[in-house]
This record gives sequence, C-alpha cells and structure tokens, in this order.
Amino acid sequence: MQRWNKAGLIEPIDTSRIANWNQIFPIFRNLPDIQAGDGKVWMVPWDWGNTSILYRTDLLPKDVEQSWNLLWDQKYAGRMSTIDAVHDTPIVAALVAGVNPFDLSPADMEKVATKMREQRPLMASYTTDMTSVEQSLASGALVAAMTWNASAVALRKQGVPVAFMNPKEGMLTWSCGFVMIKGTKNKDLAYDFINSRLDPSSGKHLIENNGYGASTSTAFAAVPAEKLKELELPSDPEVMLKKTVFTGPMKQAEELGKLLEKIKAGG
Repeated sequence: MQRWNKAGLIEPIDTSRIANWNQIFPIFRNLPDIQAGDGKVWMVPWDWGNTSILYRTDLLPKDVEQSWNLLWDQKYAGRMSTIDAVHDTPIVAALVAGVNPFDLSPADMEKVATKMREQRPLMASYTTDMTSVEQSLASGALVAAMTWNASAVALRKQGVPVAFMNPKEGMLTWSCGFVMIKGTKNKDLAYDFINSRLDPSSGKHLIENNGYGASTSTAFAAVPAEKLKELELPSDPEVMLKKTVFTGPMKQAEELGKLLEKIKAGG
C-alpha cells in the first residue's frame, strides 16, 4: 500500500462514505500507513487470515513438531510446497533463521538466503495456486504445504484428514482490503461495492465458507460461537494477533524478492 501510494497509483478513500467504518476492528483501522488525513484512508480493510502449514495427519507422525521447520525436513523431500511470494516464504525462512523478517541486516539477509537455499531442493513447487496444492494434498502427492485458512476448510469439507499448524515460531497473519485507483471515474459504484463487502452478511459468508476473518465486529457477531471454534477463529482478532506474526511493511522487500527469484532459479 505504501509503495502504491508513493508511486501515485491510488487516491484516498473518504471514510464518511463507508457505512460500517466504525465497526472495523481498531487494529485494522490503525494499520501502518493506512491513514491519509482528514477522515480519509488509503485502504479499507476487508478480511484477514493466517498463513501456516497444512499437513496430512495420516501421512505424518502424530507427534510431528509444530514448527515451520517441517518445511525443511529432508524425509519429505519432493512432497512439500511453499507459497511463491516475497511476504510468505522469505518471512518464514527469517523466522526459522531467528532474525527479524521486516528489517534485515546484510548478515541477516545471508541467513535467510542460506535457509531458502536449503529448502529449495525439498520443494515440489513454489506456487500461489491453492487449487493445485489442495488437490495434491488430497491425493497424498504432498504431505505438507504452506497455505491459507481456506485450504484447510476446503479439504476438511472433502473429508481429507488435515491439520492447520500453529507453529511455535508463530503463524503469519495478514489483512487485505480495498484501495481506490487514482482517477477512478465511477466512484459512487466503487463506494457501493466496498460497502456491500463490509455488510455483516458478506463478512458472515466469508468467515463460515472460507475460514478467513472479516474486518468488522458486526460480521463476527453474526457467526455462532461454535462455528468460530470449529474454524479456530477468535471473535476478536487482537486475541490471535498477540500470538502470531503480523505481516507488516518489509524494509528489504525488493531485495528479498530478487533473492527469492534467484534461489528458485537455482542461484
């Protein structure tokens, strides 16, 4: 969002035109770099979720360590997958290396590079195609993969025995939302769309059918407590964010992106 802003790609959104703005959890209304001044913001948060390891409970030991280190276990070489994105795989490599993913010194960067090079020959794929990942987990071709909440929900609906890990190093947590492209002509329609997504019924559907968290308290209030328990979601995201790693601005994002591409290519 900060990079889009600096590049002049987006324009502020007027929160007075967002009907449920005050129902958005404070932690999302106060995300880094979101405020644009005078009641305006650069992004309207809509959903949030987790990134972790989804694994086959019947194909791994019952006492498998709850750690991101699973994605470095040579026993499962060629049967694991990771997400092809700078804000996923490099962050996890940094956590495993014991360094701060969001502000890396040159020495830290070398540690991250080493971990990613160790991981590369073990991976069946680097991908953001969760459908293929889910199919591979269902067939047993993969035993573990980095995924988002929705993959766990989808496979459980199919009766596939999986668990969405809570790693000792922390799950990753992220938030997505809507921005206004600079020069948008149909602003009224854009606001109508954003408001429709922040309606409690929309958030309820998102939570119950995809396992992601909505940004509004009203959406969570519409979901039965037993359903939230089933999805392993708290009614207040701040509870989870105290135990997870929230994906914030990465000072070395561009450098990490180039490093990831180099390592994927065998460098």
